[in-house]
Amino acid sequence: MKSSKNQTKTRIVTTAWQLFYENGYEDTTVDDIVEASQTSKGSFYYYFESKDSLLDSLSYLFDEKYDELLQTLDPSLSPVEKLIYMNKELFLMIDNTVPVTILNRLFSSQLTARSERSLLEPDRTYYKVLRSIVLEGQKLGIWKDELTVSDITKAYAVFERGLMYDWCLCNGNYSLCQTSQQMLPLFLKGLSK
Repeated sequence: MKSSKNQTKTRIVTTAWQLFYENGYEDTTVDDIVEASQTSKGSFYYYFESKDSLLDSLSYLFDEKYDELLQTLDPSLSPVEKLIYMNKELFLMIDNTVPVTILNRLFSSQLTARSERSLLEPDRTYYKVLRSIVLEGQKLGIWKDELTVSDITKAYAVFERGLMYDWCLCNGNYSLCQTSQQMLPLFLKGLSK
């Protein structure tokens, strides 16, 4: 069970992203987030320096999605099928709940960050899940022998970030999920024996 503090932070983050999606980032204020999340300004500023600092919490939402997906992941799927499934569900979430302008802001903030880059944080649930699936595939002899778990994990993450970046450049004028479901199997085939 999550602690009360974690529940408060999760409520703030979830509410903020819902408001960003419904009203737009610019038209959502800290007061709107506090009111809708039924928290206080003190709680908000305990976790976040400003509304802009919420941009890094998108990676936190992605990790929450991965935690949720792990609970329902069919263990009989092959590692390749698991990666395709996880990608499909994450990108479907982005298609349906993350405005392209917000993802643009996240990438922009990550490019100009002088310190922490949340998308690259190796201890994120995202990377832990990827490493475990890739390791499973390595034990089964799926991947090319010359590729390490780190090589494959990094390549996969770069593929996803690259596609999200392209989606942003194209102003979200295609389905991220559908495009990835066409391209990801081809990409993974290149890593497989």
